[in-house]
Amino acid sequence: MAFDINMIKKVYQELPSKIKNIRQIVKRPLTLTEKILYSHLHTTTELKEYTRGKSYVNFAPDRVAMQDATAQMALLQFMQAGKKKVAVPSTAHLDHLIQARIGADKDLQDAINKNNEVYNFLESVSSKYGIGFWKPGAGIIHQVVLENYAFPGGMMIGTDSHTVNAGGLGMIAIGVGGADAVDVMADMPWELKMPKLIGIKLIGKLNGWTAPKDVILKVAGILTAKGGTGAVVEYFGEGAISLSGTGKGTICNMGAEVGATTSTFGYDKSMERYLRATDRSDVADLANEVREHLTGDAEVYQNPEKYFDQVIEINLDTLTPHLNGPFTPDLATPVSEMKEAAKTNDWPIDIEWALIGSCTNSSYEDLSRAASIIKDALDKGVKPKATLGINPGSEQVRYTAERDGLIAIFEKAGAKIFTNACGPCIGQWARPGAEKEEKNSIVHSFNRNFRKRADGNPNTNAFVASPEMVAAIALSGKLDFNPLTDTLITESNEKIMLAEPTGFELPPKGFDVKDNGYQAPAKDGSAIEIIVDPTSDRLQLLTPFAAWDGKDFTDLKLLIKAHGKCTTDHISMAGPWLKYRGHLDNISNNCLIGAINAFNMKADSVKSQITGEYAAVPSTQRAYKAKDIGTVVVGGENYGEGSSREHAAMEPRHLGVKAVVVKSFARIHETNLKKQGMLGVTFVNSDDYDKVLENDTIAITGLTSFAPGKNLIMNLKHKDGTTDSFEVAHTYNKEQIVWFKEGSALNLIKKQNQ
Repeated sequence: MAFDINMIKKVYQELPSKIKNIRQIVKRPLTLTEKILYSHLHTTTELKEYTRGKSYVNFAPDRVAMQDATAQMALLQFMQAGKKKVAVPSTAHLDHLIQARIGADKDLQDAINKNNEVYNFLESVSSKYGIGFWKPGAGIIHQVVLENYAFPGGMMIGTDSHTVNAGGLGMIAIGVGGADAVDVMADMPWELKMPKLIGIKLIGKLNGWTAPKDVILKVAGILTAKGGTGAVVEYFGEGAISLSGTGKGTICNMGAEVGATTSTFGYDKSMERYLRATDRSDVADLANEVREHLTGDAEVYQNPEKYFDQVIEINLDTLTPHLNGPFTPDLATPVSEMKEAAKTNDWPIDIEWALIGSCTNSSYEDLSRAASIIKDALDKGVKPKATLGINPGSEQVRYTAERDGLIAIFEKAGAKIFTNACGPCIGQWARPGAEKEEKNSIVHSFNRNFRKRADGNPNTNAFVASPEMVAAIALSGKLDFNPLTDTLITESNEKIMLAEPTGFELPPKGFDVKDNGYQAPAKDGSAIEIIVDPTSDRLQLLTPFAAWDGKDFTDLKLLIKAHGKCTTDHISMAGPWLKYRGHLDNISNNCLIGAINAFNMKADSVKSQITGEYAAVPSTQRAYKAKDIGTVVVGGENYGEGSSREHAAMEPRHLGVKAVVVKSFARIHETNLKKQGMLGVTFVNSDDYDKVLENDTIAITGLTSFAPGKNLIMNLKHKDGTTDSFEVAHTYNKEQIVWFKEGSALNLIKKQNQ
């Protein structure tokens, strides 16, 4: 039976009447996205039609999920909210702090030994406040959510950008920062700008070597890394119905890479099959009773141009396998064109590592299709030329795959079987030789491939592909291998072609697991005491940020002007820094160390206007803070894309940065800045970015009359005595301006609860 079944029953019982009321207001056919969003309006929110891309709306999500790296800060904040228990079903998943090094058993034990303090903290906080707890090794948060918690027509938020994975089961699932999670867990309205709608019509059916992953790789190439910003992507059509539930999850998962708020599919037979296979027939039965409300109206899908802001059509019959990268997940290259592309761009052809797993592609179906390719090659006398690394998505997937012989196939091919955890996908990979920083290429079935992300080597060219393609490339050892046309050489020197992949949507013998790793919270957690050692370097109780002093920002200095792509990985790196996610001061020592300084094109090297010398970003900023000198960070397009980590907003705030001024923001990062009481604004004229010079003294005025829709003024005083002045825009509404004035959204929540 499903978790939280009474909550799900309530959602479905109320859904028909809510949809009826919505129809009376909007008087037109509804998309699935609109049905879910409008049926989850907060009780304090007026039922009316809101303007897409403009109206800020308060919602009431059904549940919250947190992974261990972000749960630490989220729960440290929740502890300040003055609540005895979470208001909605919530879970914590310990999947990020496990480093892939030797193999599953050894790596898991090492993680428990190294992270015991953090694990104990998360376990005790979860038990005290009524939060479901998934132990280390239980699986990757998004796969576990898909297997246990996601349900069609529901709405959830999670403190990870790939929360969107749950769209594979017809949810509106949105990645957020920890402060947003605190809102929902503390029974407060959760605010989101009403998203625009992108409709993607899938026609035809996948065949041969083409996989669901290739759908989103194609979409990423069309929309680019910011083309989905502020929008929900809704998939429909015969091609959508033909996809498996986990295949849909893969597509929704990587919607984060186009900046989309989330992605989703309408409820269909494949979702029903997945629900029943994962012991949730009760949810499937309930969903079937309200099936018509769990997908978009027929009129919408017949005439999508009338109801979506943008429509894209993809023919699955003609779609071919893709490889996306390097260094950005939206650089899409059909496998058939890789030979020429690699030659033109001087991408290394030889592949040393091929990695299958991550929250994007670690289902039973993924493993079974990849295993079919490896088995076919072994049977024909071909062994992998590259080392395979496998991260199963959950203990349930791993146990079932081992029972069915899939793990044995990978092991026969010399694969490294890592823990059921994120591992290399988030930089938790002790790759031998990475410290040499040699130029090389790897392939993986993950979602992101930013520079240094997987192994810390800035010269690793990482390419994203389906598990099937990763397996094929592992066998050849070549980036430009095309299994549709190219041959491999057997041990007996014969040329062979690989058979097309085959697999199972769901395990033929059903799923099985001995211990799924779940631990229920205490029925009464009031007696549980949360202890944080004041001398710990891993955990630190939070001190509230100071409220705004009521004055314009003046005499600010430039901390850094970031050049090019500046993701949350550049602002607050993961990898070895994950250990400090619960200690704000310690993790602030990685603040912006990955950003490239536009004035010297170096990372972690900025000019101090105190000393005139170049030094590391964190130490330079700490020196400014010690002298009570405020600073500004300047950036380019889609600043803060990537992971939802709110540390990228909290670290500059903690260190004394007053404002972030960019050409444009990624959605989650802009919200995180607002939640932490930071000023985040954009250049009205993007060319004004070029006017900011290294030795400028900066002022931002108009804050004393800060109001929605009213631009602020940025003044630059250059070293030669000349000046520049121009407008900067913001998207703060009345409530968000209160966050700024109070010092943070959490300060406001605490005041209201008191």
